[in-house]
Formats: sequence, structure tokens, C-alpha cells
Amino acid sequence: MRIITNNERADVLVHALPYIQRFQGKTIVVKYGGSAMINGELKAAVIQDVILMACVGIRTVLVHGGGPEIEAMLKRTGTESRFVNGLRYTDEETMEIVQMVLCGKVNKNIVSLIQMQGGRALGLCGIDGSLLKAIRITDHDLGLVGDIESVDTKSLDTLLDSGIIPVISSVAVEDGTGNSLNVNADSAAAKIAVALKAEKLVLMTDVQGIMRDMEDPASLIKVIPRSELDALKKDNVVSKGMIPKVDCCITAIGGGVKRTHIIDGRLLHAILIELFTDEGIGTMIE
Repeated sequence: MRIITNNERADVLVHALPYIQRFQGKTIVVKYGGSAMINGELKAAVIQDVILMACVGIRTVLVHGGGPEIEAMLKRTGTESRFVNGLRYTDEETMEIVQMVLCGKVNKNIVSLIQMQGGRALGLCGIDGSLLKAIRITDHDLGLVGDIESVDTKSLDTLLDSGIIPVISSVAVEDGTGNSLNVNADSAAAKIAVALKAEKLVLMTDVQGIMRDMEDPASLIKVIPRSELDALKKDNVVSKGMIPKVDCCITAIGGGVKRTHIIDGRLLHAILIELFTDEGIGTMIE
């Protein structure tokens, strides 16, 4: 393996300087999920990325899912798992497991990893201080599944102003009843980004980004205006699992977030490469 010289290390830092200056003091919301939550090496890289972002003055919010962990616990308890239009049907028994896994195990493990690497983090779920208030989705019979209606930005701003990374699990409180609701993590990240007037929303996935041909890595669309997304959906370039992610980006941009990014979380340090290099690695929507 070739040893990187000191001059090359310096070049990397100098190359990143304009981006650090541009984003210093700005808010960036990262949705953390997919393989990067399972693979140990990828997980470590994500933790290092968000700590570095916070250290250079970027107000960094980490919103996480935990589908595989939830699925494993449902199987362990013999609880049936089913989906409606890509969303997990959540009855009371499933909601208890979702809350236990997301707000407990997954959230606190992420916080612990950040702090072990020298970062400062605080784990939250939407129930804490009514951080995320939601209304139940009634278009389809999904059970205890909601859509975020409001975000308490005061508590988040207090943490961010102190250099603390909020780590947020996507369980919300139902407005009016106090019930816990399961919320899609991508959607939660988008709503949080809008509420915080974030500079960027970054969605980590298990694909390169938006591609014109899923079989051809060279067909990655690196930059696309929001105005062209509807045509891509109509032409089935954006299809299946990419549709809800693109819809979240549309929500974020429509709410004032300047740019959104869909990046491949299977690559080491994907967040830093996308934010601090000219080339990037995923799809930027503006």
C-alpha cells in the first residue's frame, strides 16, 4: 500500500478549506441508514465524518433508522411483520418493539460510538420534549404510523449552538393523544431539515444515487435541478425505492433547504467526499 506523503495530506486539507469555510455555522442534516449502520467499518467512518463536521463548526444533526434491527427483534419475538406501500404496518405490539429498538438500543449505541471517538452527542427521539409532533397517516391502514407536523427547533438549536450532535430516532408523539407513532426516517430528516432552515439534507442509501440506468454506474446523475425530477419520475428513471427518497428531497427543497444529496453509504467517508470535494460521489438536487 502506497504511503501518503505529508504534502498530499496538506493538499487534501487545503482542498477542503473552501467547503469548510462555506458550511461553517450552517446546519446539515444527515439521514443515517442502510449498510452504513450494519457494516462495522462503514459505521466507524460515518461516526468520524459527523464528528469532523461538528469540529469544524458545522451544526450537524444525525437522524437514523434501524429497519434491520427492528426486523431482527420482531423475528426474535415471533411478531409478524408486514408492509403497506413500502411503510411498515405498526400495531401496538410492533410499536413497542420499534420504540424499544430505535429509541433505546440503536440510538444509544450511536451516541456511545460518537462519544468514544471524542465527539459530543445527545440521543433523542421525537417523544422527548415533544420534539417531533405527528399526525396519523389515514390514507392507508398503517396502524400507528405518522407524518411529522411540527419540530421543536428550540431544543435542537440549544444543542447545536453548544457544539453537540443531536442523534434523533424517528419515533414521534401523536398530537392530541400522546401516542407514539412510527415515522419514516427519511421523511423525518426532511422535516427536521426544513424546520432548522438547513443548508443541506444528506440521505445515505445503498445505491450510488439517481441513475438513468441501474445497470450502468456511469449513468449516475451528479447534479439535477428540482424542476427536472417530475420528468424523471414520469420516465421511470426514478422508480421503486428511490421515489420516497426523491419525494423527501422535494419536500426539503420546497421548504427552503438549499440542496439535498442522495449518496452511497456503502463507500467509506461518503459524507465527507460529497461535502468537501468538487467531484462528490452521489446525486445533488438543487
